[in-house]
Amino acid sequence: MLARGNRITRGAEYKTVVRRGVRCAAPHTVTYVITTAEDRPARFGFIVSKQVGTAVIRNTVRRRLKAVCAGTLPGVTRGADVVIRALPSAASADFTQLRDEVTRCLSRRAAA
Repeated sequence: MLARGNRITRGAEYKTVVRRGVRCAAPHTVTYVITTAEDRPARFGFIVSKQVGTAVIRNTVRRRLKAVCAGTLPGVTRGADVVIRALPSAASADFTQLRDEVTRCLSRRAAA
């Protein structure tokens, strides 16, 4: 699981990353990355709307994405902010598909 210091918690921070960040689209997710010069651990945020499914499905997708990000954390540039938006097709995607998509986008945009 991601520690508190590795999470984006404020709405304004989400908005900044989505509007100014570099976008990487995949079949089940859209990843936004913005790098800063700050010397702090990378932070992650997740957007899973009601279009993805019921609360149980949304929470399952969010937990899978958090687990993927926790595994890739050592390879992400310090000071990077990453927001991952789950698309409705993410509800039917398995863990390996989500992991491959997010890992590919992070390696292209936020690799250390």
